[in-house]
Amino acid sequence: MIYIIFVVSLAVLLVGSDWLIESAEKIGLSFGISPFIIGVTIVAFGTSLPELATSLASVASETSEIVIGNVVGSNIANILLVLGLTTIVGKGIKLDFNIMEVDMPLLIISAILFYFAVYDLQFTFIEAIIFILALVFFLYSTVTGNIDEGNERPKVSIKKYILLVVGGVMVYLGATYTIYSLEKIAIELGLAPSLIALTVIAIGTSLPEVIVSMAAARKGKHAIAVGNVLGSNIFNTYGVMAIPSLYGGIDIPSNMLDFSVPFMIVITLLFAFIVLTNKIGQWVGVMLVLLYIFYITHVIHIS
Repeated sequence: MIYIIFVVSLAVLLVGSDWLIESAEKIGLSFGISPFIIGVTIVAFGTSLPELATSLASVASETSEIVIGNVVGSNIANILLVLGLTTIVGKGIKLDFNIMEVDMPLLIISAILFYFAVYDLQFTFIEAIIFILALVFFLYSTVTGNIDEGNERPKVSIKKYILLVVGGVMVYLGATYTIYSLEKIAIELGLAPSLIALTVIAIGTSLPEVIVSMAAARKGKHAIAVGNVLGSNIFNTYGVMAIPSLYGGIDIPSNMLDFSVPFMIVITLLFAFIVLTNKIGQWVGVMLVLLYIFYITHVIHIS
């Protein structure tokens, strides 16, 4: 039965992602927002809902150590697995704008700020408020700084708004039940909770980003694909870490700082480096996926 749930939920996730991309792009363009910003905001936040839901559930069930594993594991999966597969499927990625002007520096800052927030193995209420304010600042600066008043804005029907909501709900439900089935399978295999957070849950909650970004790449919408990865990581770092902490304390295992958190910062810097030329070759995508396989095998080995 669990395998049937997995297949059906994955199918729902695939269909929902197509509807989400198409409707989000049309609606965003009608407001004068570029495809990249649509990916960074609307699409990224929609695909990050499973991470938030999983982290809230873990705090409620008093297994809050899953939160940081979810954030770190998902951020690593987004850059290495999501961007890697997207680049391979899209046969390379080309961007028609300079991602290094605002958005990439904000991503790097979020990763560094995350390290200083958790290095003492505590995440305080004040730090949570700072993270939420940082997320609001990111949204405001990104959207207001990228509205194009010059171009003609296409009109969209109410149907697109309905498809946006329905597509988002399908992505959320599809991801939720995919994660649920993956967790059950992992427990049957006897995996530890911390390992499940860094691997199974991280990959499961990153499935929306994988599916949505690959679908965008297949359609030549490279800006949405890259924006989805960047925006999802910022939302994970600030929102998925801060919002659950408002409902209860978050336990931070010391071993997270030994490898996974520093590794997340390193691959965030790697992300910045590979987009310097606004082009990512297909071979780079292969390298990223191989690096993710290395990460997973190393985490399993040290757990």
